[in-house]
Amino acid sequence: MKVLAKPGAKCPMEHKPRAYITDSVPVDVPDSIYYRRLLADGSLIFAGADAAVEPGGEK
Repeated sequence: MKVLAKPGAKCPMEHKPRAYITDSVPVDVPDSIYYRRLLADGSLIFAGADAAVEPGGEK
């Protein structure tokens, strides 16, 4: 799934704490609990083709 950080924020990657997801470049991440939690609390948002899909609405 492709995600972006919410505007003005950055979020660390799951297994790379010094690499960040920013609000400028969409990043393809696995559908893991870590990223689902960040989507649920609003730190990350869906980007690209996944933007119309609600969190938890897929699979």
